[in-house]
Formats: sequence, C-alpha cells, structure tokens
Amino acid sequence: MARRKHGSVPGLRHHKPSGKAVVTLSGQDFYCGTWGTKVALAEYDRQVAEWLARGRRPIDHHAEESFGVTLVELAAAYKTFAKGYYRKNGKITNEVTTIIRALQVACSLYGREPANDFGPLKLQAVQQRMVKLDWCRRQINKQCGRIVRMFSWAVSQELVRADVAQALREVNGLHKGRSEARESAPVLPVDESVIQVTLHHLPPIVADMVRLQRLTGCRPEEICLLRPCDVDTSGPVWSYRPESHKTQHHGRERVIFIGPKGQDILRPYLLRDKSAFCFCPAEGERKRRRAAHERRATPLAYGNRPGTNKSRSPKRSAGDRYTTWSYGRAIRRAGEVAFGMPGILRLEPKDETADQKTIRLQHARQWRDKHCWSPNQLRHSAATEIRKRFGLEAAQVTLGHSSADVTQVYAERDLEKASAIMAQVG
Repeated sequence: MARRKHGSVPGLRHHKPSGKAVVTLSGQDFYCGTWGTKVALAEYDRQVAEWLARGRRPIDHHAEESFGVTLVELAAAYKTFAKGYYRKNGKITNEVTTIIRALQVACSLYGREPANDFGPLKLQAVQQRMVKLDWCRRQINKQCGRIVRMFSWAVSQELVRADVAQALREVNGLHKGRSEARESAPVLPVDESVIQVTLHHLPPIVADMVRLQRLTGCRPEEICLLRPCDVDTSGPVWSYRPESHKTQHHGRERVIFIGPKGQDILRPYLLRDKSAFCFCPAEGERKRRRAAHERRATPLAYGNRPGTNKSRSPKRSAGDRYTTWSYGRAIRRAGEVAFGMPGILRLEPKDETADQKTIRLQHARQWRDKHCWSPNQLRHSAATEIRKRFGLEAAQVTLGHSSADVTQVYAERDLEKASAIMAQVG
C-alpha cells in the first residue's frame, strides 16, 4: 500500500505491531484501519480534511461527551420527511434526489458519529470533499445549504441541540475566485446551426421535442409532461397548461402558448389517449425496433427472431414518458455522435484506476462543454430571440419568469401579450 503524500501534510504509515495504518496530526495519532485497505485510505482522507479545516489544530479531548442519534440515523429520518414533503401532484420531486446526494457525502465522512458533534469544521471538511469530487462551486454551496437545512429540521424535531444548527449557519459558502472549486459554465443560447446538426442524430420523437421547445421556450420538464388533455386547441393559438411546473407551489399559473409552427409538430402526438404523455420513449423504441426489422437482411429462418434476444431483467427499460434527465441524455449522446467525441473519453477501460477515471471524466466534461448542449439552452435561445424582437418584458411574460414587482393585477394582460407573441413566433 503506497503512502499518501500531500505536500506538507503528514503521510500514512504502517504501524506493524497492530497492522493498522496510522497518521500523526499535530502530535496526535489517528488509526485509520487495517493497512493496505481502501477503508484506511478513506479514513485517512477524512482525518486530514478535518485537520486542515480546523487550521491544523489538535482535537480537544476535554470537550463534553456527545449524545443522541448518529448522522446516518438523522439522514435516514430526514430522507423520510423529504419524500413526504417535496411532492407535486402526489409524486416525489427531484429535490429529494439532490438531498440524498448531499447527505451521502456527509455520511461517508461522519455517518457513525453523533449528529450533535457535526460542527462548522466538519461541514467545511464536507465542502472540501465535494471540491475533490469535482462539483462546481454553486452546486457545493447549494448542497451544503441542504445539509444545514436538515439540521434546522432536526432541531424542530428535538433530534439535535439548537446550537448545532446555529453554528452551521455561520459557515460561509465558497466564493468565486477564493476556493479550489471549479466554476460552472454559464447557460448560453445554443446556435441554430448546432441544433440542426444534432437533430439528424436524434430519435424522431426527441427531435420533435427539441423543435417544439425551441419554438415555445418552455422548460424541459414541461415538454416532457405534455399530454393532450393539457392542451386547449379551440383557438388559433393553442394554450398548454402543464399539470406540474416549477412555480406551482407559489400559487402561480403557467400557460404556454403554441403557435402555428408548433401546432404542426404537436398535432400528430395529440391523436392518442387524452391522459397519455405525448412524447413516449416506449413508443420510440418500438418504432426503432420495427425499422431495424424492416432493414433485416438475414432470413427469418436464421439468426435471432424478433423478441427472442431481449434481456429478461434489463437494467433500464423505456417508460411512458421522458424525464428531464433522459431527455438531456438523449441530446448529449446525439451531440457526441454528431461532433465525433473521441472513444477514449467515452469508454471506460477495464484496468482504469480511480485517478485515471477522474482525469478522463474531467476531459470528457470539457469536451462536452465545448461541443454538446442541454435542453435548458433551447429556452435561452427562445428568450434571446423574443427579447430581441419584442423586448425584455415580452420575454419574461412568455417564458413564465416570476419577479418581485409582478402582481396578479397584470396577469390577464400578460397572457394576452404572450398569446399574441406566439401567434407570430411559434
């Protein structure tokens, strides 16, 4: 087992009498587990991160004894609460998944320790672990905010002391240019020529989703949730009221207007059950298989017959609708093909080490940032065009952005303006 070296940071040593890995920090020995194991390396990283976070000071062994639930027990209780609280229309939102990711990092470092012992220095150590995971600065700040929010909830449930949550609120977020965390790239409009090149490599259903979102400027989630029953086709400009939307819990109404161009794209997808989703991955998969069967050159008496080579327990199967994640993944994969992503960045070698994987993923992300685009950029493209032609207020109204100075008095006027705009644009 190689010793970890971090410049002036003490390295990991082998304590032969006990067979343990040990590191000495500020004159104190910390045993990290059996020498030569991944557990020892992980414990070493945790001890060093906490030691650096407290300014290379030793631990005060005379502090009062801790009590209460452990951090992993608190995280489990909070996840149960989050699954019941963060819901829309009876369904769990993506906020729960994001919370779980944040808690996994904290629990990997301090899961077995009492929650009352989780102080500012340990939260800073969690910050540094997120930096090491190559999360961007804004994401780290939001995730640490979710951890602090968990402790505030725990205080209300009398699971931890009130001073624990109060102390965590004093930890500053990472500031731009003052930390090692990378900055996230700004979400910019995607060039029309890039969209057209990517469309040739997208499945037909996803290509129509892209075209419709580009025309209407709706959010990715709203295009995924589109159903015939949510679309009013009675007027010259159709109106789409999503079953669920981002600002629903604020009591705001969301109306998306669809002009003649968008209607031509959407019309074939309305000829189905009114409550079914217009853009169905399972339907696209059936079409793909049917087209592959029609191109088949091998006689049916030879080789695999249709349906005989399916996996009995597939890891992932096509569902009844796209999610924002699967929609974005389809666009990203099409971009990788359209612009020729090197296979060395996309494929994972069998003998790849953890450090090599980190470097490969960083290079892959840099390549995708340069060549690929996301569904959110379509919304920015629509906003840019509408603002250029009709002004800033028109873009805000059409895209459904909320603002502190927007009141319900202007709601009706805003809808009429958005309808008139989409009659020309969409």
